Amino acid sequence: MTRFQTSPMLRNLLILDAVTCLGAGALMAIGGGYLASLLALPEPLLRYAGAFLIVFGGAVGLLARGARPPRAAVVAVIVCNALWAVESVAIIVAGWVTPNALGVAFVLAQAVWVAALAALQYGCLRRQAIAAPAA
Repeated sequence: MTRFQTSPMLRNLLILDAVTCLGAGALMAIGGGYLASLLALPEPLLRYAGAFLIVFGGAVGLLARGARPPRAAVVAVIVCNALWAVESVAIIVAGWVTPNALGVAFVLAQAVWVAALAALQYGCLRRQAIAAPAA
């Protein structure tokens, strides 16, 4: 597996990703019942998504600790983030859930945040790939 030296910016983005995943995951997993009533979203969806985010955030945090992480693992994080953003929009647009206005805002805000992280992470990875042959 190809390993590479991460830039400080990419490492910081991975750390930010991990922290926000862990925070949102804990909120959703622990407060799923309260959030379900507040947002009109299914409680199991919130709890399972929260559990996933805790595991994913922990994995991203471990990845961010390494000075030379596997490139494929960083790409996997970016792809997972992009899929999360797309699926977040899809569940609203397709009508798979029918949240209230606050619930829609909650889901779409996550989508925007995660899409922004994915785009920034991809940009850092691409810059490193372009700069690597010159080094």
